[in-house]
Amino acid sequence: MPRATPLLLATALVLCSCIFVPRTTQRYDPACGLTERHMTLDAYQVGAFGGCRNEGCAELLVLAGAVSAASLVVSGSVVVVGEVVYWLEAKGRCLAR
Repeated sequence: MPRATPLLLATALVLCSCIFVPRTTQRYDPACGLTERHMTLDAYQVGAFGGCRNEGCAELLVLAGAVSAASLVVSGSVVVVGEVVYWLEAKGRCLAR
């Protein structure tokens, strides 16, 4: 077994059981007297692997790690854009008061 494979498997094992989902929350800003919306990134565990063996297990772990990483990139981008939009909205409403 090549030397990099155990590191790859360990990394995939850490990532494989989570997906990342954006969530909108609300907070009251006393300075403006308004309720502002904010976005956060939540991680959810979706499952664990119990009975895989050999190369099939490695492929499954790598695939699950790729899905987890993709959900982090996509959901993280949604959170960043959403936070900017909510920040601009809040500042516009605060200045209008």
